[in-house]
Amino acid sequence: MLPAANRYSKLRWLWTIASLLFYIADIGSDVGLVLRYVRERHFLWAGLTGAFVLVALAVTQVFSYAWYKDDMEDVSLNPEGKPTPSTVACMRLVSLHVLGMGILTRYVQLLKAGHRELWAASSAPPSPEEERGAHHRLFCLATDLSMLKLFEAFLESVPQLLLQTFLILRHGECSPVQYVCMAFSCLNAAWALVDYRRCLRRSLPAAQEMAAGLPTAVYLLYKLLTLASRLLAFALLLCLSPCALGGLAALWLLGTLWAHRLQTSFCARRTTEWVYRAAVGAVLTFTFFNVQGQATRGPMTLYYLLHAAVNAAAPLLFALLWTPPLALPGTTTATAAPPPAPTATELWYFWAVVGAIAVGTGVGLLCLAVYYARLHPPGKRREADEVDGPGGGGGPRGGGDRTRAFLQL
Repeated sequence: MLPAANRYSKLRWLWTIASLLFYIADIGSDVGLVLRYVRERHFLWAGLTGAFVLVALAVTQVFSYAWYKDDMEDVSLNPEGKPTPSTVACMRLVSLHVLGMGILTRYVQLLKAGHRELWAASSAPPSPEEERGAHHRLFCLATDLSMLKLFEAFLESVPQLLLQTFLILRHGECSPVQYVCMAFSCLNAAWALVDYRRCLRRSLPAAQEMAAGLPTAVYLLYKLLTLASRLLAFALLLCLSPCALGGLAALWLLGTLWAHRLQTSFCARRTTEWVYRAAVGAVLTFTFFNVQGQATRGPMTLYYLLHAAVNAAAPLLFALLWTPPLALPGTTTATAAPPPAPTATELWYFWAVVGAIAVGTGVGLLCLAVYYARLHPPGKRREADEVDGPGGGGGPRGGGDRTRAFLQL
């Protein structure tokens, strides 16, 4: 019998079902919010909310299709040993992804394979090698899915959180549907961060899996607090001026160019690689990760120094340059008469946002230091294809033994 660390457990299988439900609920809440904005004739907000969903859906379908096609063309991974997929298989694959069913298809594939391995009775017990290979394939399927969910989170859920936070701060736009959408977006982003991290380390043979309990909790706090403080800072800057969108675009471009400078080689096709680098730029806009297995202590330090500087500058610029009072939830900004001086309640609301930015930045960076100093699992052995925290290397995508760079959160 395999050791527990090498087994894809029944609990993981059940968590996959929960992850699928979160994914469906997140998309459903966004669609509901779009319909609400349309009914209220807020067509700009409806368009932006819908655009985030469609862009994330399109990008994840591109990656999912490309990975499926690569695996089908790989003789070592094709169970029938065919060097190229059949026309029927290709058409079925294309149809599923054109309909936006790529991630759902992968969920179904992982759940069926996991059920067959974990729950279905077998007439003859498998050999240790067969059992080890079957569980490794399950971890590989889970890692591919977790990376798609990571891109979906940072192309849809995180921008959605930023938009809704801006609408609450700037226009006082709030409703139960909006809060439900934000809650599911936050849960989706949190799930994607932790699940990808755990799946990645488990899929690398030379790396130990991140332990459950305190290490996972501290890592989650580090990511969520730094991400939340960054979103609040960006929202304040957007309240100050729409020109802040130019700053966000510049950060995305810098992240994309950095990935290009590192010459990432994650995808087999050049066009798909450019899409991958653009998606990397979107993730780097909000959080740091190792793109291609380099020593990252220096880049990570510089990234979070800039992160702290932006978070400190946003409230300062807002306090100095903002003329109208900050909108409270449930209120609307004045349009005709000059706005009155901020009330004590409005000032308290502003300082609450500033406090949330300060606490999120400080405690988040403290959790970062504690995690990498005390809780980060050591590698079993250092290899060229290992990605391991601030000083790792590149690793393969979840399936097979290909040598593509694997980004590290």
